[in-house]
Amino acid sequence: MTQKPFEDLTISDDFMFCKVMEYAPICKEFLEILFSVKIEKITYLSPQNTVTTNSEAKTVRLDVLVKDKAGTSYDIEMQVGNEYNIPKRMRYYQAVLDVAFLDKGYSYKALNESYIIFICLFDPIGSNRAVYTFENICIEDKRLPLQDGTKKIILNANSFRTADNKELQGFLQYVKTGKVTTAYTGRIEQMIQTVKRNEQLRKEYHVLPAVLMDAFDEGEARGKSIGFAEGEARGRSEGSRQKALETAKNLLQLGLSREKIAQATGLTTDEVESIGNG
Repeated sequence: MTQKPFEDLTISDDFMFCKVMEYAPICKEFLEILFSVKIEKITYLSPQNTVTTNSEAKTVRLDVLVKDKAGTSYDIEMQVGNEYNIPKRMRYYQAVLDVAFLDKGYSYKALNESYIIFICLFDPIGSNRAVYTFENICIEDKRLPLQDGTKKIILNANSFRTADNKELQGFLQYVKTGKVTTAYTGRIEQMIQTVKRNEQLRKEYHVLPAVLMDAFDEGEARGKSIGFAEGEARGRSEGSRQKALETAKNLLQLGLSREKIAQATGLTTDEVESIGNG
C-alpha cells in the first residue's frame, strides 16, 4: 500500500490526528466541546501506545488516551474506513483498558470513569446522527443506568450538519471536508501546518511504518522456523523483541526521542534508554 504524501495529511489521517491531539490545549478543548464542560487539566496516559492484557491477547494500538484531574479517562480514536466492527471494537478497547489499568489486589471500585470515543468519517449506526452516546441501562426500566462508569461515544462526521452543538458541528465538518469554520478548527489547521514544517516529524512519518512492519515480519518468520504451535508463539515473541531492539537502535541513530521509539517498538523507555547508553 502506497503511503500518503506527508504534505497531503489532514486531521483525518491517523498520524496527523495523533500529532495534533498530542498538543494538550487542542485535545482538552475537543473534550470541552464534546461534553460542554470546562476541564481543568489533562494528562497523557498512552499516546499511540500498544496495550494488551497478556502475551496471548489481541493487542490494541491507541490513538490518544488521556485522563482529567478527576481521574476520568478518555480514549479518542480516528476511524476513516468502515470495517463494520466499531461496536465490538469499542467493547474490546474498554475491556483491555480496564484489565491493563486495574492492578492486582485492587478493588473493582478502583476502576475509573471511562469514555471510548470514536470519530468516524462514516455512519456506523446508520441513523444519520452526528453523535451517538451509549451506556448500559436496564432493559426493564430504561430510567435505571447500570452505573458501571463507562460510556461509548461515536461521532459521525458524515452527518455533521445534524449536530446541535455548533462548535462540535464545526469540528466534524472540518474532519469531513477540511473547511475551517470556527476559531477552534483554525487552531487545528495552524497546528497541522506546524507539524508539516517539522522535518523530524516528516522523518518519523516515513520511517515508522516500515520499521514496524519489518519488526512484525521478522518476529513472525522466526516463530514459524521453530515449527510447533507453542514454539511458534515463543519464537514470534523472541524474534519480535530482538528486532524491536535492533529497530530502536536504528531510530536512536536517526535522532527520534526515546518516548517515540518506545511507542513505535513496544519497548519500555528504560529499555530504549539502556540501548542508548550501551
